[in-house]
Amino acid sequence: MLLGRMATEERHLSSSCGSFIKTEPSSPSSGIDAISHHSPSGSSDASGGYGIAMGGHPNGLDSPPMFNGTGIGGGSCRKRYDDCASAIMEDSPTKCEYMLNAIPKRLCLVCGDIASGYHYGVASCEACKAFFKRTIQGNIEYSCPATNECEITKRRRKSCQACRFMKCLKVGMLKEAYVPLSYAPAISRVRLDRVRGGRQKYKRRLDSESSTYLSLQIPPPAKKPLTKIVSHLLVAEPEKIYAMPDPTMPESDIKALTTLCDLADRELVVIIGWAKHIPGFSNLSLGDQMSLLQSAWMEILILGIVYRSLPYEDKLVYAEDYIMDEEHSRLTGLLELYLAILQLVRRYKKLKVEKEEFVTLKALALANSDSMHIEDMDAVQKLQDLLHEALQDYELSQRNEEPRRAGKLLLTLPLLRQTAAKAVQHFYSIKLQGKVPMHKLFLEMLEAKV
Repeated sequence: MLLGRMATEERHLSSSCGSFIKTEPSSPSSGIDAISHHSPSGSSDASGGYGIAMGGHPNGLDSPPMFNGTGIGGGSCRKRYDDCASAIMEDSPTKCEYMLNAIPKRLCLVCGDIASGYHYGVASCEACKAFFKRTIQGNIEYSCPATNECEITKRRRKSCQACRFMKCLKVGMLKEAYVPLSYAPAISRVRLDRVRGGRQKYKRRLDSESSTYLSLQIPPPAKKPLTKIVSHLLVAEPEKIYAMPDPTMPESDIKALTTLCDLADRELVVIIGWAKHIPGFSNLSLGDQMSLLQSAWMEILILGIVYRSLPYEDKLVYAEDYIMDEEHSRLTGLLELYLAILQLVRRYKKLKVEKEEFVTLKALALANSDSMHIEDMDAVQKLQDLLHEALQDYELSQRNEEPRRAGKLLLTLPLLRQTAAKAVQHFYSIKLQGKVPMHKLFLEMLEAKV
């Protein structure tokens, strides 16, 4: 009955407010665009419109905007979100359950836009399909003006053609899938290049020998394309989220803990949206999706901290704008947690974990949760097997010189779970003290773990 009401409410909201899932990533400085799994609002819940009543929590907040005015937490998008949220009945299911009850759209693996279908072997949008075709057809060479690490999103996909083309190849687009209609004489090809390239600033590669006819060249063997699952997980990976500590609060342990609790609440919104884009996750029942998230959310948060901290020496990067060293952790009462997470950082640093491995491990941490409330264990096992195979395939194709690497990575998950348990207990004790405000979604997930 509860799930039926959720479906009815979802249809009502879809007709009046559009989708809550936004496929276009946005930077934190650009304001709030409803609920986004990539870049959520400054809070997980702008009104009490959805989610259960949290009576009995003197420190439970209704996730207000962090700042007023035209910055984070304001604008017409916020109003649209408020209107949608207020349309939900007071006796709605929990926030986590409601937020899971939306069907994600297939995304372009290159830029994250809505995919129009499978082109050149992968799910991609019309723009990236056309870009890839132009590049292959014209045999164009691009050069990156920066460090060949430009971020490719829907908004930024035109900013660097070199990195966009590299992203196309990385996610598995196949050059071999493009077949020219004919093989014209070289002189015709040169003329065609002149016509097309009169205003082009890019070099066009011609055959090294000026033969009369172009020969069909087979590209040299290279690293195998990433598996579709790993490619999908890379694209589903959310954009950076910022802590944005309140500048009006004096520095203290309360400010630090308030900042971290607010950050965790906003990251939970991101995690719920991210989970729905894990291949196979949405095939699970809504109850099992909730059970996995409620069991593994802290592991996912900590794994994110660990990966962000890898380039640093003895520092934890909770967010790009909130980095703690040992002294800061001691002053805020987080020294024990700092040392536990740092142990994980050192272990992953020793393994030299790559981003592809990180995103797959993160999905595995979710699928391998220790929840006692799974309804369909066979379906969850199928998801686990799918992700295990994806990790194995990645290691075999990209790191075949280390046959035991996948096993070494999987052996880090028990330590991750132990560290997450410590973190949950620490923040639950903070909750019991009642000194630090906590938003409802964070409280809901915290209590589900205790």
